[in-house]
Amino acid sequence: MGALVAIVGRPNVGKSTLFNRLTQSRQAIVAEEAGTTRDRQYGLVHWNGREFSIVDTGGWVVNSEDVFEEEINKQVHIAVEEADVVLFLVDNQTGIVSLDEQVAEILRRSKKPVVLVANKVDNTEDYYSSSEFYSFGLGDPYCVAAVSGSGTGDLLDRVLELLPEEGAPSELEESVPRIAIVGRPNAGKSSLLNAFIGEDRFIVTDIAGTTRDSIYTRYDKFGFNFYLVDTAGIRKKGKVNEDLEYYSVIRSIRAIENSDVCVLMIDATRGIEAQDLNIFQIIQRNSKGLVVCVNKWDLVEDKSQIVIKTFENAIRQRFAPFTDFPILFISAMTKQRIFKVLETVNQVYARRSTRVPTHKLNEVMLPIIEATPPPATKGKYIKIKYVMQLPTAVPSFAFFANLPQWVKEPYKRFLENQIREHWDFCGTPINIFIREK
Repeated sequence: MGALVAIVGRPNVGKSTLFNRLTQSRQAIVAEEAGTTRDRQYGLVHWNGREFSIVDTGGWVVNSEDVFEEEINKQVHIAVEEADVVLFLVDNQTGIVSLDEQVAEILRRSKKPVVLVANKVDNTEDYYSSSEFYSFGLGDPYCVAAVSGSGTGDLLDRVLELLPEEGAPSELEESVPRIAIVGRPNAGKSSLLNAFIGEDRFIVTDIAGTTRDSIYTRYDKFGFNFYLVDTAGIRKKGKVNEDLEYYSVIRSIRAIENSDVCVLMIDATRGIEAQDLNIFQIIQRNSKGLVVCVNKWDLVEDKSQIVIKTFENAIRQRFAPFTDFPILFISAMTKQRIFKVLETVNQVYARRSTRVPTHKLNEVMLPIIEATPPPATKGKYIKIKYVMQLPTAVPSFAFFANLPQWVKEPYKRFLENQIREHWDFCGTPINIFIREK
């Protein structure tokens, strides 16, 4: 599974600021008021050619009037138990308080790799005051300033040293594709997997969230050969009330990270919802192949082509700008079109390894670029001279230009759309890079 790092500490020490700094985003809300973060925030960190997931937890509190106190503390315990590495954040400006000592005691008992991080170290004099944190018995404090990013490079180097080696679980064959079945709770993920393997191996109930863990199943029938992963349903963060369900959210995200192609299940009786979009964004952020399955199609009364087209357009409109992916209307209960799902997944996986010859790329793309060049910026004209495909796991294309910094995102999307129009990359993400000639 993908590596997971958790940030823990008492309220208002800068956990969300550090989270935003490491993920290079503004995903977590930052405010002066203590206890702003209550739900977990998930993000990806890229450093020195590696990536890992990071979770920002709510601050550890005791005996407060906040009704969320017990739940926040419970989630901190779970994050510590589930994470591969824990970042224990303390405030260098205020020094040690009793809450810090309580968190330190929990971390010492956890036996997990812990990195002690002293935040708000803004100048050389502040380094000397951080020595008091040695009393926790958790090793050297790493001095950082989350607001400016000072010291975060050394911190990330240390995290990479402590993280487990990358790779699939040892019992899985590396060359066999991994297909993750994901979606909101009760969308029919376990029913689809049972339909594939022809037996009721996984518990199926009307209760959302029955599946608590991610389970790998080898599928080698009808000429197909891959691992199917039935993941616990990903529920909106505000509705994750049980400890076990919080576990399942983390494991689902980690299963997506460790898959090659994701089958996103959408409930036809409920339509596309905000949580479907959130799951789609996790798949996109991790550059995974995508097949969308609208399940429970047998329960829909009007199955006309007009309804199907309307449903497809609604999905593509919500998932834009990435719209080049297959959509299948299935029923896991009646096994309607489930063989088509397997065929489509196999095709999407195969497209990930598609290689376009360099001469063919230039032959097709350069006339298009010449007819529709990038918009001039500040009187500077951009000329793209050459294009090639990079030898990466995800299809990636490098366009060499005289002024790469002036090529904006809309034009990159134009280039991607032109590539998709001339070559079949349906269901597969494409990376576009503009480099200096």
